[in-house]
Amino acid sequence: MDAAQLTPMTELSTKLHQANTELDSLQEFVSAACAVIKSKCLSNNKFDAKLLDNWQLASYDLAFCAADISAAKSFVDYALKLPDAALTQKMSLGFCAETLQAVLQRLIARATDLDRDREHFLDFYSREATQELLNTYLDSAYYSTTGQEIVHQNVQRLPSILDEDKELVRETFYRFANEVVSPLAEKIHREDQDIPDSILKPAAELGCFGTCIPERFGGLQPDDHADSLSMIVVTEELSRGSLGAAGSLITRPEIAARSLLSGGTEAQQERWLPKLAAGEMLCAISITEPNTGSDVAAVSLKATAVDGGWLLNGSKTWCTFAGKSELIVVLARSNPDMSLGYKGLSLFMLEKPAYSGHKFTHQQDQGGSLSGNAIATIGYRGMHSYDLFFEDYFVPAENLVGEKDGEGKGFYYTMAGFSGGRLQTAARATGVMQAAFEKALSYSQERRVFGKAVADYQLTQVKLTRMLATLTASRQFSYSVAQLMDKGEGQMEASLVKLFSCRAAEWISREAMQIHGGMGYAEESAVSRLFVDARVLSIFEGAEETLALKVIARDLISKA
Repeated sequence: MDAAQLTPMTELSTKLHQANTELDSLQEFVSAACAVIKSKCLSNNKFDAKLLDNWQLASYDLAFCAADISAAKSFVDYALKLPDAALTQKMSLGFCAETLQAVLQRLIARATDLDRDREHFLDFYSREATQELLNTYLDSAYYSTTGQEIVHQNVQRLPSILDEDKELVRETFYRFANEVVSPLAEKIHREDQDIPDSILKPAAELGCFGTCIPERFGGLQPDDHADSLSMIVVTEELSRGSLGAAGSLITRPEIAARSLLSGGTEAQQERWLPKLAAGEMLCAISITEPNTGSDVAAVSLKATAVDGGWLLNGSKTWCTFAGKSELIVVLARSNPDMSLGYKGLSLFMLEKPAYSGHKFTHQQDQGGSLSGNAIATIGYRGMHSYDLFFEDYFVPAENLVGEKDGEGKGFYYTMAGFSGGRLQTAARATGVMQAAFEKALSYSQERRVFGKAVADYQLTQVKLTRMLATLTASRQFSYSVAQLMDKGEGQMEASLVKLFSCRAAEWISREAMQIHGGMGYAEESAVSRLFVDARVLSIFEGAEETLALKVIARDLISKA
């Protein structure tokens, strides 16, 4: 490569470092804004989280500001590792410009709540580096030339920085999604079928269910260190094939495994983890109740101690895959004193037969029963989410996670699983985005309107550029969080990446449908399925509002 070719790429790398500096400065604005909100939430000179409810709108916006900035910085870090990839670096700069604009707009809108004049934030626009970013990468010429390059080179994804082993894993599940999942996805969705064994059995043979379970229990996770990245790569490719029929297969065993590894006895780990890893036992997670939603600490399903075990009475809702699962992880209130909050909760491993269809009843010999009715949903079909009803349902004492020592610790064991579940949900969102982008790119190249391909119009090129940039930011953000979690960190970042990626999946699937025009609204088009599937992502595994207000904003503001 001659000097003339090398110079533009060197300049792009320099600009990326400048963009990163601007993002850091913007993060300081956000941190200062958090400090202002904190000052309004003091009681006896101490932060009082209850007072934060008076500033929900500002807190919500600040959470999204933090998520957007983190995503942009992950994109920059990734692009700097590819100095010869000019398209990647340009798209990273474009995404940074979009992020600066979006975050500043949020801050300006909340200026009064933040005790600032709008000029305080508007001054940021006068910074030389900010002006260069916005003038160059929010310009129509940037979008057009970049979009044309994407179309002409048929760029479906930006370069991988995965190592050889991870790339092999990705390629394996890429083929599995194409050859096994995708051909069945539409029928499963339209007819609201169960996930067939023709997907479940080969998925188990590939080790799909053991990605987060240590090798000593038959899983793929190394015994001597964590490897969240493999789980992310597998989840993303499965979700690209179908969110409902494959993308969520790992989520439930992942949450169950983390809970068992966090609090289960050695005997409990030996009993269930090998079966989960092999796919011999499918599992579901039952946390949510009709009156609690994302408020896990308010769980009220009663667990009453009896001779030899516990009786469960009450109801749960949104228990995905409850029918075909032979193991359900249930969070219940083992201490009736509601004033104890989350300290009165315990986690139980409930075994039952597998049932097909949309309704089941399991009658125990002891007289107890568990019944389930599938909830009709607009998308995310295949796994089915159930309302569950427990009536004197007996669970043996040895099925209490941690046994006697685990009583009252169910909330903590559940949270150990949820952080991984949030990261994995971000990967599911990226998989849906990838599928939507591929469909949109292909259709825009084939469909002709007013004498030329849809892809030849500037507005389509703008859409494709933004879509590819956003899904790349999501992917790289999830990779960086996976590395943090493997070090025992990244709990907050797992919430941030879920917040960002799930909202992004809704937007990208919407844009993909729009590029398809009328065909995008037809059920025969895959993008209509992707659109309704994407909508659930911001709701489950921690609703967007709960994550933004009760997790992210509370943490950022309390530490400001």
